[in-house]
Formats: sequence, C-alpha cells, structure tokens
Amino acid sequence: MKTTDTPPAITPEEPRDRPPVTKVNAPPEKEKSGGGVLNVFSHGVLVIWALLVVLPLLWAVMSSFKDDNSIFSSPWALPDRLHFENWSRAWTQAHMSDYFLNTILVVGGSLIGTLVLGSMAAYVLARFDFPGNRFIYFLFVGGMSFPIILALVPLFFVMNNMGLLNTTHGLILVYIAYSLPFTVFFLSSFFRTLPTSVAEAAIIDGASHTRTFFQIMLPMAKPGLISVGIFNFLGQWNQYMLPTVLNTDPDKKVLSQGLVQLAVSQGYKGDYSGLFAGLVMAMLPVLAAYIIFQRQVVAGLTAGALK
Repeated sequence: MKTTDTPPAITPEEPRDRPPVTKVNAPPEKEKSGGGVLNVFSHGVLVIWALLVVLPLLWAVMSSFKDDNSIFSSPWALPDRLHFENWSRAWTQAHMSDYFLNTILVVGGSLIGTLVLGSMAAYVLARFDFPGNRFIYFLFVGGMSFPIILALVPLFFVMNNMGLLNTTHGLILVYIAYSLPFTVFFLSSFFRTLPTSVAEAAIIDGASHTRTFFQIMLPMAKPGLISVGIFNFLGQWNQYMLPTVLNTDPDKKVLSQGLVQLAVSQGYKGDYSGLFAGLVMAMLPVLAAYIIFQRQVVAGLTAGALK
C-alpha cells in the first residue's frame, strides 16, 4: 500500500522593498471645532451685514410705490397697489429729469477726465525714474488725506475769480481735481504689476511712448481702470458738498441737490412718496453699474495680489 505525501503549502513571499506605511494623523477635534465655530461666526456676521444693507434698500423701493398715508400708517406692509404716479410726479413736477441730466453730464465728463489724466500720471510715476518722482507721488497720496471741507472757502473764491461758478465745466474740473489723488494712487500700484517686456518690445519696434501707453499698456490695465472708475463714479454721483457750494444755479443743480430740494419743497408737509421715488431713481444707476461690473471690480482689486 502506497502512501502519497501531501505537498507543503506554498506561502506567498512578501515583497522585500515595500515602503513603510505611514499613517496620516487626523486633525485633532479641537481644531475642527474651532474652525467650525469661526466659520459659523464669520458667516453670521456676513448675513447680518447683508441684511443691514439690503433691507433699507428694499424698504425704500417698497415705500416709493405707496402713498403718504400708507408710509406712516403701515411702514412695513406691502403697498395696497403700485402708485406709479409717485415716480411720474418726482420725474416731472420735482424736476428730477433735469437734475438727472445735469448729473450725467457732470459725472460723465469728470469720470472721463479723471481716468485719462489719472492713468497718464500714474503710468509715468510707475514706469519712469526721474528727479522728484517720489515727491510727486507722495504729493498725490497726501491729497487723499486732505479734507475737502478745508478747501471750500478758498476754492469758492478761486472759482469765482476764474468765472467758473455755477457752470457745468467748472464743476467737472473740481470733480477731476478731487478724484485724481485716489486714482493716481490706485493705478500707479496697478501699473507696477504689469509686465515690462511688452512695453520694451513695443519701444524696440519703434513705437513712441504715447502709442505704447494708449495702444498697449492702457488695454492691459482695463481691470484696474474699471475698478477705480466704479469707485470714482460712486463718489462723484453721491457728491453733495461741492455742488452745494459751487453750484447754486437752480437750472444746473445735480441729483443730490434735487433730492434735498424735493424734501423741503412743501415746507412742513413733505411729499414723502415722491421723495422715496426720487431716492430710488438716484440709487438705480449706482446699483446697475456695480452689478454689471462686479466681476471686473473684484478682478481689478485682486490683480496686484495674484501677479
């Protein structure tokens, strides 16, 4: 009788050059809880801030479609019907159309002049080294810290001596001078982030400095121009102190002066529904400009940090 031997079990060989396995330690529970609490707190602050900004705007829009009695009797209720006559009354009888047109002329002219002059000055200060460069730059920066209220009296006499009081072009020049310091400060920092190789290649190819600036560098600075243009538009559109002192002609008043005139036009019995309608009219262009150029504004503000 033969007996068969059972073969020994074959055990797989373990790999010899296997790298050691390292265990990833999970973050401690305290760090997780701390980050969660911080996120909840930051999001809560942002929500509160958004409500503080949005709710007054919505209330103003809602009040512009009510009558005066509903505004005082039920200020938080929805209007019983849409009173479009408030808007037509503010546009025609309160002369908001004339104030709107004057504001567009003044702000449009001053915005174009500010961007053209400010970008040219910022480009020279950022790209060229010459004696007095830093002095001129810090002179513009110092203009940002100078309160405009201190210059109202001498500015009034200067404008009066030059025959620019109660004129549209005089107010445009003042707006440009008022907005140039911030524009030069913002754009000079932006121009420093742009590559110099493109401008050098244009100069080598025979382009003049003027052509290089307007055809090459200025299109590259479009995000910065849009950002600083939005900020200047907001400041110039809502400007009240300068036109009140330098523009007393009733036919040439701007929108901020027109809203004050509408508030006091009827003495103690104010046209509050028409006032809210005029307020929303003045507010809509600012909101539309920011909504349309929101991405460009963010891109212009972060361009210097990303490059």
